[in-house]
Amino acid sequence: MTATRGHRITVEPGTEHVRVVRDGLLLAESRRPLVLRETGCPVRYYLPPEDVRTELLTPSDTRTHCPFKGDASYWSLPGAADLVWVYEEPKAEVEAIKDHFCFYDTELIAH
Repeated sequence: MTATRGHRITVEPGTEHVRVVRDGLLLAESRRPLVLRETGCPVRYYLPPEDVRTELLTPSDTRTHCPFKGDASYWSLPGAADLVWVYEEPKAEVEAIKDHFCFYDTELIAH
Protein backbone atom coordinates (compact mmCIF):
# COMPACT_ATOMS: atom_id res chain seq x y z
CA MET A 1 0.00 0.00 0.00
CA THR A 2 1.08 3.55 -0.62
CA ALA A 3 -0.48 6.65 0.93
CA THR A 4 0.39 10.25 0.17
CA ARG A 5 -1.58 13.20 1.57
CA GLY A 6 -4.83 11.27 1.81
CA HIS A 7 -4.25 9.41 -1.47
CA ARG A 8 -4.10 5.64 -1.05
CA ILE A 9 -3.37 2.80 -3.44
CA THR A 10 -3.60 -0.88 -2.61
CA VAL A 11 -2.78 -3.82 -4.89
CA GLU A 12 -3.96 -7.28 -3.90
CA PRO A 13 -4.28 -10.63 -5.64
CA GLY A 14 -7.90 -11.15 -6.60
CA THR A 15 -10.08 -14.21 -7.01
CA GLU A 16 -12.56 -12.55 -9.37
CA HIS A 17 -13.24 -14.06 -12.79
CA VAL A 18 -12.58 -11.15 -15.14
CA ARG A 19 -13.43 -11.12 -18.85
CA VAL A 20 -12.86 -8.42 -21.45
CA VAL A 21 -15.08 -8.62 -24.55
CA ARG A 22 -15.22 -6.01 -27.28
CA ASP A 23 -17.68 -6.31 -30.19
CA GLY A 24 -18.13 -10.00 -29.40
CA LEU A 25 -14.38 -10.68 -29.40
CA LEU A 26 -12.82 -12.10 -26.23
CA LEU A 27 -9.70 -10.03 -25.52
CA ALA A 28 -8.81 -11.33 -22.07
CA GLU A 29 -9.98 -13.72 -19.41
CA SER A 30 -8.39 -14.21 -16.02
CA ARG A 31 -9.11 -15.81 -12.67
CA ARG A 32 -5.99 -14.25 -11.17
CA PRO A 33 -6.28 -10.50 -11.56
CA LEU A 34 -4.50 -7.99 -9.40
CA VAL A 35 -7.07 -5.66 -7.82
CA LEU A 36 -5.94 -2.05 -7.59
CA ARG A 37 -7.90 0.32 -5.41
CA GLU A 38 -7.01 4.01 -5.62
CA THR A 39 -8.56 6.98 -3.87
CA GLY A 40 -11.09 8.70 -6.13
CA CYS A 41 -10.88 6.07 -8.90
CA PRO A 42 -12.91 2.99 -9.78
CA VAL A 43 -11.49 -0.42 -8.84
CA ARG A 44 -9.21 -1.60 -11.64
CA TYR A 45 -8.24 -5.15 -12.55
CA TYR A 46 -4.71 -5.69 -13.83
CA LEU A 47 -4.45 -8.94 -15.80
CA PRO A 48 -1.33 -11.05 -16.34
CA PRO A 49 -0.07 -10.91 -19.93
CA GLU A 50 -0.61 -14.67 -20.30
CA ASP A 51 -4.36 -14.07 -19.86
CA VAL A 52 -4.55 -11.36 -22.55
CA ARG A 53 -4.78 -11.99 -26.29
CA THR A 54 -1.97 -9.58 -27.05
CA GLU A 55 -1.85 -10.76 -30.67
CA LEU A 56 -5.09 -8.81 -31.20
CA LEU A 57 -3.66 -5.58 -29.77
CA THR A 58 -1.35 -3.02 -31.31
CA PRO A 59 0.97 -0.76 -29.29
CA SER A 60 -0.09 2.88 -29.44
CA ASP A 61 2.03 6.03 -29.27
CA THR A 62 0.01 7.26 -26.28
CA ARG A 63 1.81 7.62 -22.97
CA THR A 64 0.50 9.01 -19.69
CA HIS A 65 2.09 9.77 -16.33
CA CYS A 66 0.57 9.07 -12.93
CA PRO A 67 2.47 10.56 -9.98
CA PHE A 68 1.54 7.50 -7.91
CA LYS A 69 2.01 4.64 -10.38
CA GLY A 70 4.48 5.89 -13.00
CA ASP A 71 4.36 6.01 -16.81
CA ALA A 72 1.80 3.95 -18.73
CA SER A 73 1.89 2.87 -22.35
CA TYR A 74 -1.29 2.04 -24.28
CA TRP A 75 -2.51 -0.62 -26.69
CA SER A 76 -5.33 -0.41 -29.22
CA LEU A 77 -7.67 -2.47 -31.36
CA PRO A 78 -8.79 -1.38 -34.83
CA GLY A 79 -11.53 1.15 -34.11
CA ALA A 80 -10.77 1.25 -30.37
CA ALA A 81 -7.77 3.45 -29.65
CA ASP A 82 -5.99 3.21 -26.31
CA LEU A 83 -8.28 0.50 -24.99
CA VAL A 84 -5.78 -0.89 -22.49
CA TRP A 85 -2.72 0.32 -20.62
CA VAL A 86 0.38 -1.22 -19.07
CA TYR A 87 2.93 0.05 -16.57
CA GLU A 88 6.21 -1.42 -17.80
CA GLU A 89 8.23 0.20 -15.01
CA PRO A 90 5.80 1.16 -12.24
CA LYS A 91 6.82 2.90 -9.05
CA ALA A 92 8.12 0.58 -6.35
CA GLU A 93 4.96 0.92 -4.25
CA VAL A 94 2.85 -0.72 -7.00
CA GLU A 95 5.53 -2.95 -8.51
CA ALA A 96 3.12 -5.91 -8.60
CA ILE A 97 1.25 -4.39 -11.59
CA LYS A 98 4.39 -4.42 -13.76
CA ASP A 99 3.56 -5.65 -17.28
CA HIS A 100 -0.07 -6.42 -16.35
CA PHE A 101 -2.82 -5.18 -18.68
CA CYS A 102 -5.65 -2.97 -17.47
CA PHE A 103 -8.73 -2.44 -19.65
CA TYR A 104 -11.22 0.39 -19.33
CA ASP A 105 -14.15 -2.02 -19.61
CA THR A 106 -14.17 -5.36 -17.81
CA GLU A 107 -16.93 -7.67 -16.73
CA LEU A 108 -16.92 -9.79 -13.60
CA ILE A 109 -18.34 -13.28 -13.94
CA ALA A 110 -20.26 -14.37 -10.83
CA HIS A 111 -19.90 -17.99 -9.69
